[in-house]
Amino acid sequence: MKAKEELTRCNWGPMDATYQKYHDTEWGIPKKEDAILFEMLLLEGAQAGLSWKIVLDRRENYRKAFDNFDVKKIANYQAEDVERLRSDKGIIRNKLKINSAIKNAKAFIQIQEEYGSFSSYIWSYVNQTPIIHHFKTNEEVPATIPLAETISKDLKKRGMTFVGPIIIYSYMQAIGMVNDHIESCSFK
Repeated sequence: MKAKEELTRCNWGPMDATYQKYHDTEWGIPKKEDAILFEMLLLEGAQAGLSWKIVLDRRENYRKAFDNFDVKKIANYQAEDVERLRSDKGIIRNKLKINSAIKNAKAFIQIQEEYGSFSSYIWSYVNQTPIIHHFKTNEEVPATIPLAETISKDLKKRGMTFVGPIIIYSYMQAIGMVNDHIESCSFK
């Protein structure tokens, strides 16, 4: 029997099972379904100023707290929903981030109406084709790129918050618009 091939990964530091599964099965893989694109946008906004691991560990709590990331339901949240979320210990209870999720849901729907889908809008920035970088080390991976700055500016003009260039670049990586797995990574 042949020995199992040794898998190599991007050097993100210690990876528990959840973090490793995200790296291996989601990060850098193109996603074009609006429901997933909204989920990742909400989670990336929640990450601002924190590590991705903190948010990833709370992902299922977010799913329950935010009605399975249903953009239409979230766009209609009222003050009582904000208070419910602020008391939910399973998520990051920052009021600005919670209000941002609601505001961004409304803008997301407006973009869907204008473009037919959010996917059509966001993926048009890369001609529907992922950008594949060829970095050899994690240190080479930038915090942002000019395209993320362009997208960030447009999303802000459309009323979104917590969509700065660094968050948007992280979002682009999460949804596979950009593949930044290092060259030696088995999941490139």
